[in-house]
Amino acid sequence: MMQTISPLDLLQLDDDALLEAVARQTFRFFWEGAEPASRMARDRSTRAGDPPGDLVAVGGSGFGIMALVVAVKRGWVSRADALTRLAHMLDLLERAERHHGAYPHFLHGLTGRTIPFGPLDDGGDLVETAFLMMGLITARQYFADDAPLAARVAALFEGVEWDWYRRGEDVLYWHWSPKHGWAMNHTIRGWNETLIVYVLAAGAARHAIDAQTYEKGFCAGPDYFNGKSYDGVRLPLGPDRGGPLFFAHYSFCGLDPRGLADSHADYWRQNLAQVAINRAHCIANPGGFSGYGLNCWGLTASDDPSGYDAHAPNNDNGTISPTAALASFPYAPQAAMTALRHFLSAQGDKIWGRFGFTDAFNQTRGWWADTYLAIDQGPIVVMMENYRSGLLWDLFMAAPEAGAGLRRLGFKSPGA
Repeated sequence: MMQTISPLDLLQLDDDALLEAVARQTFRFFWEGAEPASRMARDRSTRAGDPPGDLVAVGGSGFGIMALVVAVKRGWVSRADALTRLAHMLDLLERAERHHGAYPHFLHGLTGRTIPFGPLDDGGDLVETAFLMMGLITARQYFADDAPLAARVAALFEGVEWDWYRRGEDVLYWHWSPKHGWAMNHTIRGWNETLIVYVLAAGAARHAIDAQTYEKGFCAGPDYFNGKSYDGVRLPLGPDRGGPLFFAHYSFCGLDPRGLADSHADYWRQNLAQVAINRAHCIANPGGFSGYGLNCWGLTASDDPSGYDAHAPNNDNGTISPTAALASFPYAPQAAMTALRHFLSAQGDKIWGRFGFTDAFNQTRGWWADTYLAIDQGPIVVMMENYRSGLLWDLFMAAPEAGAGLRRLGFKSPGA
């Protein structure tokens, strides 16, 4: 087990060494903090220790698999150890309960049975499944000479019945339950974090969707088109003032937004705009919250003093989430670096620990999280690496599923 570097020691490092140290410490969430039976990602852990039980997060594990690729590339773990870890995960995923090919939000790490996320959410979750598949495909691309791994990943991906989740309509649905059917009735429409679902669904060799499902489904969301300017920055897509920053992170852990465009938007400009608007809101600080400013910014979904919420400029309660700025390194590297150094100098051990930065803090209410969440720790490692080398972008965009999906939906990109 590696030692936790103190915030003071971290601040003595140059920028590249600091990124390396923070990413490596954050990766420990997925390596040392994994659920022991399956080696998949727990949904969350705390500064004090890991929770009891066998619950694992499907989408969080997808981000964790991408972080594992970074760990091998950077020499934090060996290739052999990483492949052993992946084999453990695949052992569970191959025997796990699936719902028309889709995994649930949570799985039991020992048995693979579904653990309900909510009263009606006890079946397939197409969005969490897409995040998992993005991670598996990226790993397959990295370990390209491992034929058994490639075959196992292909079988899992081909088993997802993406088109069945249309319900015969021109839109994808998020959930299905073997007990409650379509009772949640939640369509997957944009603009939000779910673009990757449509790309993978369109890129499948079996059970694929067509471009009409994307146009009439995802692109017909009530918060899809925007076109307004905020603080002098035009926002092509999304809700008022851009929404939580995970919109610019989750799908784009694998999808490379540089040069990615369709008839609706240029996705590099979209993500640059959302990050700039989010930061400008924190600098202006219309709510008068303590701590906000030029170097302290970043609103996204995270824990907060009252529980958990999707924090955004139009839903701001004073909670800053380090993952928001740190996963934005590709879009605002200077601003993200000043935020990183500020978090270490101003908050120090209040938010820094064994798995990197804890989930969030709210100075106005005198609250600092003691939790680490898979869906927030993973994008820190992945998006920092995409900023440093483009590794995950290069791998995922070279996958045939990604290329086929983007072409079918009418996207243009340098590699499509």
